[in-house]
Amino acid sequence: MGSDNTNGTKAAFESELREVEEHILDDYGLERVIDRLEPYTQPDGNVIRELIEKLLRVVFPGYFNDRTYRIYNLKNSVSNLVEDIAFHLSGQIATALRCGEQPTEEGGERARAERITAEFLSRIPAIRALVDTDLSAAFDGDPSAASREEIIIAYPGLYATAVSRLAHELFTLGVPLIPRIMTEYAHSRTGIDIHPGATIGKYFFIDHGTGVVIGETTVIGDGVRLYQGVTIGAISTRLGHRLRGQKRHPTIEDNVTIYAGASILGGDTVIGHDSIIGSNAFITRSIAPGTRVSIKNQELVFKSGKGYVAPEEAPVWFYVI
Repeated sequence: MGSDNTNGTKAAFESELREVEEHILDDYGLERVIDRLEPYTQPDGNVIRELIEKLLRVVFPGYFNDRTYRIYNLKNSVSNLVEDIAFHLSGQIATALRCGEQPTEEGGERARAERITAEFLSRIPAIRALVDTDLSAAFDGDPSAASREEIIIAYPGLYATAVSRLAHELFTLGVPLIPRIMTEYAHSRTGIDIHPGATIGKYFFIDHGTGVVIGETTVIGDGVRLYQGVTIGAISTRLGHRLRGQKRHPTIEDNVTIYAGASILGGDTVIGHDSIIGSNAFITRSIAPGTRVSIKNQELVFKSGKGYVAPEEAPVWFYVI
């Protein structure tokens, strides 16, 4: 008897599962973007993540190596690595071009992808030159850094910036999807969110980094330093996609330091060169060059079970900048 009940319960459960499967399959037939079933019509995130690590081996040849490419024969190892990157990257770009907002004419995406890949790879020395200035900025600006090698191996800010610089070049070359996949991968690893469209000058340094957000149309000059929790964003995105193509994010001029938790918002906002923005400042208008922005200490309220407790008189202080 017990066996019959068990078999009946199992059959009922399997029947319910068949119904669920049919409902899901029917749902797939609504022809929305999320209903696409072809696995090779979009770039492969796993391949792109592997490409990031291979590109970083080109940028930092002695730091991101693996056993595949032997450093004792530099010419051959670079040749093999570049050919590997070119083959896989051009394939991913061709796929991205087919599914982009302005798809390439059928059959032409492979040739265009190869041209883009060649141009991108030709820019590697210029990217490395910028990354070298970022390394110098990090070492010169952080007294806790024991060496430049430590920064390359361990600092999330340099990692996120290097990936961003690679992605930015693909972005400027008109590659859909892939640059954003690259920077979001760096975001997931470091907590630093840099849109690949952001333009960033030399000697850029992000200290600590977690929670930093830099929007698409941000323009950052040379010698800029950011600390954790800084947002360089838009004032409002309520108009949604209608804002696309407009300057929505601030311009940060040369030699600006922005301390932890500060928010700078708006496409018309310009932070003048040699300014210092203190922690937790909230700025939605332009700041003249050489300005120091800080927040006076806020009032603290203490309560216990007996009610309000007057704090000891404290001196006036400002966030350290």
